[in-house]
Amino acid sequence: MGTTVESRLNEIEVFRTNAHLVNVVLQRNLEGISHEESLAQPCPGGNCLNWVLGHLLHVYNNALPLLHQEPVMEKKVLERYARGAAPLSDPAEAVPWNSLTKSWNEAARRVDEGLGRLSPELLDSPAPFSPTDNPEETVRSLLTTLFFHQAYHAGQTGILRRLAGKKGAIA
Repeated sequence: MGTTVESRLNEIEVFRTNAHLVNVVLQRNLEGISHEESLAQPCPGGNCLNWVLGHLLHVYNNALPLLHQEPVMEKKVLERYARGAAPLSDPAEAVPWNSLTKSWNEAARRVDEGLGRLSPELLDSPAPFSPTDNPEETVRSLLTTLFFHQAYHAGQTGILRRLAGKKGAIA
């Protein structure tokens, strides 16, 4: 194998590690949270755990086809959790917590499986979409942005866990 291919394989392993760490943080921070607790609103503003997890799932759901994996939920179910959506204040608009957590677990599994099968050559290909409206977006830059985004919001779940009345899960 040439060094370029080895370098790209290493990049894919970095993406897999990032995805794994995001999942570990989420598993710890979401443990023991009820549906009602997932709806606790931060003051003076922001989004509840239910919205943050739904948003993370929305992002993975949209990225799964890039990794040659099927989405875990219908897109319209997760529209409420899209970027820029208003805070989730009406419990009737929330996807049940159990459904979100089960779907997240499956999405995380599919992301890892998809990354494990990702062709190193695909990294330099044009991305099918760009959340930053970058006309030069590649699969590499899209995945970099995606995993930064997921880590950013995974960190928020630690604070939201405490706001829901639970002890911190990561020491």
